[in-house]
Amino acid sequence: MTTPANRVITALVAAALTCATALTAIVEAQTRTAPAAANITAAWERIGPGALSSSQGAATLRVQLPPAASPPPLKAQFLKEWQARQQAAREATSKGQPLGINWVNCLPDGMPGMMAGPFPMEVLQTPGQVTIIQESFTQVRRILLDRPAKSAGDVDPSFYGHSIGRWEGDTLVVETVGIKEQVQYQNVPHSDQMRIKERIHLVQPDVLWDEITVEDPVTLEKPWAFGFAYRRMQDYTLLEYICEDNREYIDEQGRQRMRLQSPSQK
Repeated sequence: MTTPANRVITALVAAALTCATALTAIVEAQTRTAPAAANITAAWERIGPGALSSSQGAATLRVQLPPAASPPPLKAQFLKEWQARQQAAREATSKGQPLGINWVNCLPDGMPGMMAGPFPMEVLQTPGQVTIIQESFTQVRRILLDRPAKSAGDVDPSFYGHSIGRWEGDTLVVETVGIKEQVQYQNVPHSDQMRIKERIHLVQPDVLWDEITVEDPVTLEKPWAFGFAYRRMQDYTLLEYICEDNREYIDEQGRQRMRLQSPSQK
């Protein structure tokens, strides 16, 4: 004989089973639609044009490279000055008197230049953050994961800016704002409204791409896209890189110089 109490128990059991089934379906759906983030924790060395070691180039690894940087689509009022600066730099270099860059003053590349560095870099994945360390000048940038985005006006300008990232499948999607205006990649001017977008992902188990798009409504006619590729360096530990006892300087004409000390001055 079925009593009211038995009916209540039966209903509760049925409801619990229904909830458990629904929860299982939700978890399975999330698992199917949200694959695990790629494991990119490693030391990496840039490959392709501009890389430090030609013996580890893309041809050796037989890997396709991301598109190389085309000339920046600068607006007319910025383009002429940029072209003049590039020409002056080429002429100075051909004369053996290269123009001084930030490195001469022991200043780092900043973003996005540090991602083009010829020296190795290290990527570290930890809960809530991806940290990228560039061996040259021991540059460090922190990509904060799943945080609210900020506008450039809410960020103190810096060499590396404020980076927010999220995983879309196996691709790390990053947006960076707040880069100091004197931090320029390839001498390209930018405003405080510049935004750097990146898609960082593996194209082979040991080959990483960083696809970069620079947006700036003040200086650029359209987004400027380029990218870099890196090979995984097994069992490599970054070396200490300190700008110590620097003898280089930039003279009044903007040229790179070196202070030389004669034996009699020691």
